[in-house]
Amino acid sequence: MTETLRTTRRRLGLAAAGLLAMPALARAQGGRPTLRVGNQKGGLRSLLEASAQGEAPPYDIAWSEFPAAAPLLEALAADALDAGTMGDLAFLSVFAAGAPLRAFAATRAEPRSQAILVPEHSRARSLADLRGKKLAGNRGGWGHFLLRAALKRAGLAPEAVELVWLGPADAALAFRSGAVDAWAIWEPYVAIERTLFGARVLEDGTGLTPTVSFLAAHENALRQRRPLLADLARRQRRGWDWAAGRLEAYAAANARLTRLPEPAVRQAFASQRTRAVPLDAALLEELQAAADAALEFGLLRRRVAVAEAVAAGVEEG
Repeated sequence: MTETLRTTRRRLGLAAAGLLAMPALARAQGGRPTLRVGNQKGGLRSLLEASAQGEAPPYDIAWSEFPAAAPLLEALAADALDAGTMGDLAFLSVFAAGAPLRAFAATRAEPRSQAILVPEHSRARSLADLRGKKLAGNRGGWGHFLLRAALKRAGLAPEAVELVWLGPADAALAFRSGAVDAWAIWEPYVAIERTLFGARVLEDGTGLTPTVSFLAAHENALRQRRPLLADLARRQRRGWDWAAGRLEAYAAANARLTRLPEPAVRQAFASQRTRAVPLDAALLEELQAAADAALEFGLLRRRVAVAEAVAAGVEEG
């Protein structure tokens, strides 16, 4: 996610063309407006559908599913989507490359929902015990940030370990096979590895990461579909308010959609405690400090003014 926008756009051609050709992204039937929303499996769509209680929005949502934030952001930057959800660092990496995007709503999970895991029988009890070992994480995202921040807090140089950049699917295989000695990852993967494979949390994100996610939109959508984006943000907020008191019901619905074990999903939600938060001055200050650290850690190529990446007041209409 730290590539330049020009390089990103060169990679977009076929993917964006394919998205634009999908029936789901065609104009709405009956003249109803349509909002094109990118979803990561088990994410915003499952929340809105589980919490809607039969209340459909006064517009159509054309959902497009993505396996991770990177391809979703590529489609969003190409204007093949109006909006989508992603982690703070993934969004800021693309914004720093010049993408015409703005964040317009935010959620926060507990920092413990990000963790550095070791296998059940690992002798490691601290990061210092991993000197010379292989640590996996996703380059340019939460895993990358967590590894570098944890190493810095422990007084270890990045060169003290071997950082191996892998996406979640490949990292899970490498971790379970012993090809890597530790893995920096987030929920629900943390819960899956703990409940199904006996992994141990060596260190979590407490005191290291804001653990914020964004609803972000293309600038064209902010100009042309702002009322729809405002409604989407309000529905996300109400959805998390609903889920806070019904985690078991939401975990069951999410597990059916994702085909993940329900106990792991339930544990993940309990760990995350996700809630909508305002994009206020305090949050922007916290995110600015994280963005400055991300620049130091090599996640960003230039300093980002976080306030400039935010479209304020959308949810209020």
